[in-house]
Amino acid sequence: MQRVLVTGAAGRIGTVACALLAEHGARVTALSDVAPPAGFPADRVVVGDTRSEADVAAALEGADLVVHLAARPHRTAGTPYEVYTTNVVSTFNVLAQAAGRGIRRAVVAGSINAYGLPQNDHDLIPAYFPIDEHIPRDISDWYSLSKHNDESASRMVWRHWGMDVVTLRFPHVNSAAALAQVAQTHADDPRSGLREAWSYLDTRDAARAIALGLIASTTGAHALFLAARTTSAPYRTEDLLDVFAPDAPRLRRFPGREVPMDLVPSQVLLGFEAHHELELPTLDLPGGLAG
Repeated sequence: MQRVLVTGAAGRIGTVACALLAEHGARVTALSDVAPPAGFPADRVVVGDTRSEADVAAALEGADLVVHLAARPHRTAGTPYEVYTTNVVSTFNVLAQAAGRGIRRAVVAGSINAYGLPQNDHDLIPAYFPIDEHIPRDISDWYSLSKHNDESASRMVWRHWGMDVVTLRFPHVNSAAALAQVAQTHADDPRSGLREAWSYLDTRDAARAIALGLIASTTGAHALFLAARTTSAPYRTEDLLDVFAPDAPRLRRFPGREVPMDLVPSQVLLGFEAHHELELPTLDLPGGLAG
């Protein structure tokens, strides 16, 4: 039974991840800036700040593996200074201390925003589809910059200390009910999902990806896109791209509602495929929306 430190444990993904890890026999240390509710699935709880060397050191006691989820999750989740510094200092602090203690593996909550377009201030579209690990970056906000720099920190930690790090570039992650609301938004305004390739992930699948990242045989530092296999819009993917990204090259075809994102690396390196998808019809794109 290995002990896993989970930072941001009381958050949307952390709560589900802690429950899954405990269910599979891990001893979970939860690090959170707020006290988790009674019955939280962790046998050890540390209330503290991931930017604090002392708090992180206390939470790492006895840990064999690390899951780092703590972050300000959006550019609006504080001032630009607060969002950026919280994210980059937390990631460096947790990973550097873990690696310095000899911990051999960590999984980090990254973001699709690491490539910059979803929260970009300019009216840009992806350079091509499917979105993949080589997609050109264009970063114009502090949150996306923080997630990009987190990936650089992960690679530095691997090169310096030899700790393997898997960064999961999550799209929008939420409960099934909340994702259904997103789908309604994308039905009414499909263009709003373009820069994220209409991608999404159920929190239960996010937790599974974390667990797989902890046991994968990968070495080095990897940043992987994850998503459900279908889009969050009830329209054919090819039709959406014809209307909203007609000039973006397509490296392959996307039948039905297939998400235009390259999921092969996460399948190959982690053995991950999403189990929970939105049950949506496949409709013709209405002429009014197309216009």
